[in-house]
Amino acid sequence: MIDKLKKCFDEMVVYKDLKKSNFFSALSLPSFMRDWLLRRFENESGVFNEDELVDFVREFIPRKEDWTAIKNRIIKENERVKFLAKISVDIDIRTGEVSFALPDFGLTAKQTIIEDFVWDSCKQELVKGRETWGMLELGYRPPDDSVTPKLQGKIRLISFKNFCPYSIEIDYYKDVRNEFTTAEWIDIILGAVDYNASGYKSEEEKLTMLTRLLPFMEKRLNLIELAPKGTGKSYLFGRVSRFGWLSSGGVMSRAKMFYDISKRTEGLVSGNDFITLDEVQTISFTDVDEMRAALKGYLESGIYTVGNYEGVADAGVILCGNISKEVMDNDGTTNMFNELPSVFHESALIERFHGFIKGWHIPRMHDDLKISGWALNSEYFCSILHELRSDTIYRAVVDKLVNVPEAADTRDTEAIKRIATAYLKLLFPNVRKVEDISARDFNRYCLRRACTMRATIKIQLGILDSEYRGKDIPQLTVAEVNCNEAN
Repeated sequence: MIDKLKKCFDEMVVYKDLKKSNFFSALSLPSFMRDWLLRRFENESGVFNEDELVDFVREFIPRKEDWTAIKNRIIKENERVKFLAKISVDIDIRTGEVSFALPDFGLTAKQTIIEDFVWDSCKQELVKGRETWGMLELGYRPPDDSVTPKLQGKIRLISFKNFCPYSIEIDYYKDVRNEFTTAEWIDIILGAVDYNASGYKSEEEKLTMLTRLLPFMEKRLNLIELAPKGTGKSYLFGRVSRFGWLSSGGVMSRAKMFYDISKRTEGLVSGNDFITLDEVQTISFTDVDEMRAALKGYLESGIYTVGNYEGVADAGVILCGNISKEVMDNDGTTNMFNELPSVFHESALIERFHGFIKGWHIPRMHDDLKISGWALNSEYFCSILHELRSDTIYRAVVDKLVNVPEAADTRDTEAIKRIATAYLKLLFPNVRKVEDISARDFNRYCLRRACTMRATIKIQLGILDSEYRGKDIPQLTVAEVNCNEAN
């Protein structure tokens, strides 16, 4: 399969060795940046020059503690400094002035400027999202007291080149899926996110792991995962994709999540594909009632209101937490939310989460699960998933394939369809019309799994609230096959 992978994806295949090499671990680089570097420095045999790579990292990927030295070079030494970083752009409505921020280094838009001629050369790349990764070059505009009003000294952007130096050919990616079996494709996806397919005991283990990727490619897909420690939740949600945000424990406020009234800045949901609240049992909320109300509105419609401000976003929300062995042994049939913060003890809020991932069906991380071989580079793969978020073809196919009984609960139906759509994008991106997938495959890999994920939410709702007790999910079917069948 390796030869076929290389033939189909060419330069987008890199050699990853997370088993033996501690090189990138020592650098603390996320997967998407690591694979970008591998693609740049590896030869055809998968060997990279460690010295060259180290020199590049030292020169162009600064640490937070290097920022003072960088400012000195820019402001005091009058140097132009080039490095790789995450940048966000702000356009002042009152003055029309364009500025930028470097969130990883604490540089705010008030301290910077993008001059018009520079803006004209790079605006197409910088306006694509709230934050963009790229190679940027910085200089300094000194203060000027001779003009009115006086000009303050500011760090200026001289040039910008997008982190992704190639264009994504999404149609090619879709078509090339036809070259692989479903089993091969599952293994390819696992490799793309740094996992070794042969380390898993069953297809079910593989698919449960890959379920974590569904919010990467489906807008406003909200999931809950409870799992034992050491199954790789934080790694997958926090280090594989540059399009998401991982928040581990600590304090979370409505201002940080949605909108800050005092600063007039949008929150996490506005600039990311998904927000993962990891170690959710340790998270505290500044105002429980305020956060619960904001979450309920957002999870339902993607709309949030803070004061007089109304915003719209499409980030999914994922709750991740650890769970005791006693609860795991009951396989989701007893109360799993006792240890979660009180904000999540309300059925009306939990109902708005589309599905549940049984993380205890994912093996604890060990060396045999780490990729060691040729695989799709993570940066390319996650860019593909990001592009698939806006593709409406898949939902149209799901709507045609799924039969919904009369009087079916709307939230249940929508949740199942949304999860099934995400599975279709992940496992069968080549599907453009109903005829492109068999009823058997759609039922096995998409609809039945979606039903199972929603059914767990339904069981928990019955435990939390007597109103939901004894109520099952709708009996959705495809091609006369019942989605709740065990086999």
